[in-house]
Amino acid sequence: MDSRCSSVDSWLTGRGPVSVSSTPLSARVESYEAGEKKCISDVRRTFCLFVTFDLLFITLLWIIELNVNGGVQAQLEKEVLHYDYHSSFFDIFLLAVFRFAALILAYAICKLRHWWAVAITTAVSCAFLIVKVILSKLLLLQGAFGYLLPIVSFILAWIETWLLDFKVLPQENEDESRYQSFMDAVERAPLMGPGPLSDGQFYSPPESLADSDEDLEDKHDPEKCLIQKVS
Repeated sequence: MDSRCSSVDSWLTGRGPVSVSSTPLSARVESYEAGEKKCISDVRRTFCLFVTFDLLFITLLWIIELNVNGGVQAQLEKEVLHYDYHSSFFDIFLLAVFRFAALILAYAICKLRHWWAVAITTAVSCAFLIVKVILSKLLLLQGAFGYLLPIVSFILAWIETWLLDFKVLPQENEDESRYQSFMDAVERAPLMGPGPLSDGQFYSPPESLADSDEDLEDKHDPEKCLIQKVS
């Protein structure tokens, strides 16, 4: 009986590493879930940085245009206070602000996982820029900036669409599927026991060559042995 108990204890002890190893596994799962709730992915962060770059680059080009054409203060009064659709770049700057606000709100704050927001911003940007180039007099009045600002704004809008559709969303879907398969493996792990017990885990001790329990009692009882000898 003692040998059986010792074998059972050894079997339970052998299961010990399974329960011990499950603790760091659950800790990894909890840390991963906490990280998913608190932050955004690297590709999404890169996309948000590029959206910020879009706004800053358009702003820089617009300030350079203001400075080249007669000073920042004078041109601000002309393009902002006395706005003219046919000769002002202020609306292109507002278009960049619109893209920045919409995309940061959708993909950084709300963490949207669909392409419709960037599709709307790109469609609005392209339609506005095409109409402005056709109807306005920027190409004749502003020289190189009449070409540069609309073209750069058009290209940046399409780069944002490409980044989201071909980099951000596929990468996040791949990470999500990998995490889901990992969670399925974690859920199946407790159901997978150590397997059937082998013959060596429960064994009977070899038969002893010594006498039976009654013989042992007889040996320890000298009076009974003496009676048997006399008889």
